[in-house]
Amino acid sequence: MVNPKAEVLIVRTTKWRGTWGVPGGKLDWGESLQEALLREFREEVALDLQQVRFALLQEAILDSQFHVPAHFVLINYFAFSANTEVVPNEEIVEWAWLPPEQALSYPLNNFTERLVSDCIERHIVADYCS
Repeated sequence: MVNPKAEVLIVRTTKWRGTWGVPGGKLDWGESLQEALLREFREEVALDLQQVRFALLQEAILDSQFHVPAHFVLINYFAFSANTEVVPNEEIVEWAWLPPEQALSYPLNNFTERLVSDCIERHIVADYCS
């Protein structure tokens, strides 16, 4: 997610063994992917997203970074939020709005590192902030 200051949001949660990632979660029955994305961001950080677009697809198979053995598909999106006031839920331990290049200096989980790198390579921040 990108804000008007050309920053991306990263969060540290209780689920990724101390590494940083992005808000997200599971689909509810009958919910579309975009509906789930919007709901998860509202629930986890109280932010509303706009200009949502598909970013990339990743697969996590028994990844040791995750707190329990799991196999899941990560469907990543880019989006914009005009509001930057994060109101974290109980899953969020810390959060930071950072320029994408600076976010890469944090201990990101591998999946978030790939997403942020893709954001940089595709000049996504400039697309949202120009």
